[in-house]
Amino acid sequence: MTGSGLSLFMAQLSVLGVTFDYTLRNVLLGSAVLGIVGGVIGCLAVLRRQSLLSDAVSHAALPGICIAFILTGTRSLPLLLAGAAVTGLLGALLVLGITRGTRLKEDAALGIVLSTFFGFGTVLLTQISRSGDADQAGLSRFLFGQAASLVAGDVLTMSVLGAVALAIVVAAFKELKLSTFDPAFAASVGLPVTGLSVLLTVLIVAAIVIGLQSVGVILMVTVLVAPALAARQWTQRLSTMMVLAAAFGGVSGALGALLSARISGLPTGPTIVLIASSLVVLSLLFAPERGLVWNAIENRRAARTMRGTQGASATGRLGGSAGFDIPAPVRPAAPQRGGEPR
Repeated sequence: MTGSGLSLFMAQLSVLGVTFDYTLRNVLLGSAVLGIVGGVIGCLAVLRRQSLLSDAVSHAALPGICIAFILTGTRSLPLLLAGAAVTGLLGALLVLGITRGTRLKEDAALGIVLSTFFGFGTVLLTQISRSGDADQAGLSRFLFGQAASLVAGDVLTMSVLGAVALAIVVAAFKELKLSTFDPAFAASVGLPVTGLSVLLTVLIVAAIVIGLQSVGVILMVTVLVAPALAARQWTQRLSTMMVLAAAFGGVSGALGALLSARISGLPTGPTIVLIASSLVVLSLLFAPERGLVWNAIENRRAARTMRGTQGASATGRLGGSAGFDIPAPVRPAAPQRGGEPR
């Protein structure tokens, strides 16, 4: 953004009663990055029907945060996120292992892993809070998120992780797309379908890790799923869906940050989730060809056309029964062979 553009943006925020200070800048940028990355990766999760896996991974990240703090004794965000990534990935792989190696269904495996990891994390968090260690203050923000605590270093860490995740999606787009829509054909042409599934799991973990401080482990799944669901109503192309989901997620994050800065006491994370959910509702209602309002209009139009056709048919039958001859259409005479038509 140029200097004049930034000045204009700050002036507009001032008109709205929002002071564009250091904290708001960090919250705004961090929330926008979270929404963009979550929207893009959430498209693959939704199309693969792995939305609940995202929920399990986000809950499984809590014990990793606590273990990282116990081992290091510091609240350094990169270290905490690394611990969250390890246990989140472990939880996701455990779900896949239970589903493929036992007779349990995926929903049962998700429920077991989600509750076990989250319960373990809650126990660790409680013990840490009772230890009296002054450095433990603020760990509970990872439950529901506290975007106002973001600093420039945190935003930089989120941006780097998000850029790496998006670069992987772009580089492996064709393979991920084929394995998502037709895994049997992808395996027949030699693509590593299992490896691509693990790659997607890693991407989901990365997106969740990015948003833990802003939204928290409990609400993070909505940031992944909601923009993708909203975008799915507007298009049938995966590339377009990802662009729309990134836009919806970025708008939700930025608008949630601005509203929380404008209204005192309004939490940023839940506000982002509510805005993203509102976009889903609006898309379900008004999206062309898929929206409920659009379908209602089309159904009414089709019913009106059908009634008009039935009325014309009934008029023709009535005219024939009353003794009126309905003239047959006059066909033009065929031209003589070798001559010009008249």
